[in-house]
Amino acid sequence: PVYEFTAALCQGTEIKVTQLITESISCLHDYTLQVSQMRALESAETIVISGAGLEDFLEKDLLNEKTIINASENISLIYPANHSEHHHEVDNHIWLSPTNASIMAQNIFEKLCVIYPENANVFKSNLHALQEKLNELFNYGQKELKNLSCREIITFHDGFSYMAEAFDLTIIHAIEEESGSEASAAELISITRLVNENSLPAIFVEANGSVSAAEIIGAETGAKIYTLDMAMSERNYLDAMKHNIDNLKVALG
Repeated sequence: PVYEFTAALCQGTEIKVTQLITESISCLHDYTLQVSQMRALESAETIVISGAGLEDFLEKDLLNEKTIINASENISLIYPANHSEHHHEVDNHIWLSPTNASIMAQNIFEKLCVIYPENANVFKSNLHALQEKLNELFNYGQKELKNLSCREIITFHDGFSYMAEAFDLTIIHAIEEESGSEASAAELISITRLVNENSLPAIFVEANGSVSAAEIIGAETGAKIYTLDMAMSERNYLDAMKHNIDNLKVALG
């Protein structure tokens, strides 16, 4: 998403915007840079990061003497409750709220204007167009998810707090399934109980994540399984978010 926002802002200028990580992944927390990516960082004049700890995998010596734009400034971070023994301290998937995405675009715009003032007018026009799209996305989500019959969800990734907050949903449990840290039997029993106690019609897995535990719980409870997209896969940001909104409506409507 940060690449998409930056590229949209720089459209019509001579600034070359390169996406550092191009493969579809579920999570960046344990990402390892490839040699080609290290070279890209070394050659970059400016580096735009999402922030809030997401890019802790970046090697600090590669960032020395670089201009860093942190898109997370002025965004209130969510520290989820200990929903899972595999949870992360802070939810740094801030872009999953369209409102936050708009703030991120504003942050990137302001720093770009300082670094490349000769392009300020183009940046401003592009920012207006981008924020219009983000506002339309937020309004679409508000409209589509306004009258759900169920507003409680269980997710198999602990990164959807901002999306839930944006659209007035409550995450009653989030579990992080990664290679080597699959859900335990005790967790499966606990989640199964939660699904039954709350009469949840559906549970949600991450588009690039594991579905094994969700399938077990679905078989036990009858809850259907739907995917949510972190906007880090093959879909672009707007399409990923529309996918999420549409799936939430179908699953919980």
